[in-house]
Amino acid sequence: MRLTIRHTTRYSFADPVTYGLQQLRKTPKSGHGQEVIRWTTTLSGGKKELEYHDHMNNAVELISFDKDVTEVTVRSEGEVEVSDTTGIIGAHRGPAPLWLFETVTPLTKPGPGVRALIKQVEGESSVGKLHDLSRVISEVVAYEVGTSQSETRAEDAIAEGKGVCQDHAHIFIAAAREMGFPARYVSGYLMMDDRIEQDATHAWAEAHVDGLGWVGFDVSNQICPDTRYVRVATGLDYQGAAPVTGTRYGGAGETLSVAIEVAQQQ
Repeated sequence: MRLTIRHTTRYSFADPVTYGLQQLRKTPKSGHGQEVIRWTTTLSGGKKELEYHDHMNNAVELISFDKDVTEVTVRSEGEVEVSDTTGIIGAHRGPAPLWLFETVTPLTKPGPGVRALIKQVEGESSVGKLHDLSRVISEVVAYEVGTSQSETRAEDAIAEGKGVCQDHAHIFIAAAREMGFPARYVSGYLMMDDRIEQDATHAWAEAHVDGLGWVGFDVSNQICPDTRYVRVATGLDYQGAAPVTGTRYGGAGETLSVAIEVAQQQ
């Protein structure tokens, strides 16, 4: 399936920005069942300084803001061909060693909530246990838009009993690592069945299974990623795969808007 994607981020500032530098992780990865046909990033109010691949093999674009700017627009768009791999990404590759994905981070630190979930998990095989883990999480933590922030921890979301795809991914990662599986966070795009326009990227998790390699699990939708999913960036948690990170000086009174369109090419 070939998908067309447009991702626009607009910043407006009441006061001028004296300095701004940001890392963009919006460019999809080729390989593992997907091929980037074309992809471009255009800017107004800033310029691209350089491009590089980070230690997770994510494509990163470093951009700077024009001095004294009050509005910045970043538009990333392109086409990606996706094939169905039943969620299996395959063997581990890249500069980051596999053991790194066993690392506990502040957002994925397991506590009583995660350990209680693990006790409910059933299954004979590794994949079976991970599928059941996904089920248990979805039953305990309801999907509800606007119920958490980027700094919400896995244990916090369990205690609240609700969260978004980011929270589901963090809980899955925390539990999978506690169960002995290397696990990582994935940010990307998802073609919705009922609409083209969206206001946020999607997130899911991948666990490494002996004999299969990396396998994706979307807790929020209770499936393994298929041809509607486009992988963009991976990390130990959200902070390592966020679409935009950076810093600025000045620019008080920020207003941010995000518009995403994902559709099948006709």
